[in-house]
Amino acid sequence: MRVVLAEDLFLLRDGLIRTLQEHGCEVVAVDNGPSLLRALLAEGDMAPDAAVVDVRLPPTFTDEGLQAALEARRRRPGLPVLILSQYVEQLYAHELLAGGEGAVGYLLKDRVTNTEQFIDAVRRVAAGGTVMDPQVISKLLLRSDARGRIGNLTQRERDVLELMAEGRSNAAIAGGLHISESAVAKHTASIFSKLRINPSADDNRRVLAVLAYLKR
Repeated sequence: MRVVLAEDLFLLRDGLIRTLQEHGCEVVAVDNGPSLLRALLAEGDMAPDAAVVDVRLPPTFTDEGLQAALEARRRRPGLPVLILSQYVEQLYAHELLAGGEGAVGYLLKDRVTNTEQFIDAVRRVAAGGTVMDPQVISKLLLRSDARGRIGNLTQRERDVLELMAEGRSNAAIAGGLHISESAVAKHTASIFSKLRINPSADDNRRVLAVLAYLKR
């Protein structure tokens, strides 16, 4: 898998390069917005399979990385992009998810210190899935709770919803909560009913449906 990595901090960039390479990835590393956009739009053998992108890159150090990634996805729909951020910024999550497509992820940089979680996130995004940091989901849940329907969920349903929005399958949710898959399926059906979301058996569509509701 060919991965474009955009990170301007040398030590973090070097660590991520090593981690990706140790897990079989070919890495193209860049450190600024213009270089990132060129790398993401490369053709032929140089075309990336996925991108890991810091939100803040030179020359502006604002949201240069995010905007380059979004522009690349506009020109190349479905390009898998995993965004890294120092803090939870709901606006960034909203922009990333606005297209209603999969193959996107949003992680806090603290999460990349866990190699297993980081590589799992890269692979899920590259496969067309959606990965959201638990802290981002928690903030979206809090904002949604003020509007009403989230408050109708039981605590167990909220636990399932949070893991569902992170992109977890029923099997992974069952393992994480130490309950059966059939129990997860029942909780999921109840969640969709209470939130008035059309149910879906497809994991990624299910995630996107939940996130679309949470960020309204």
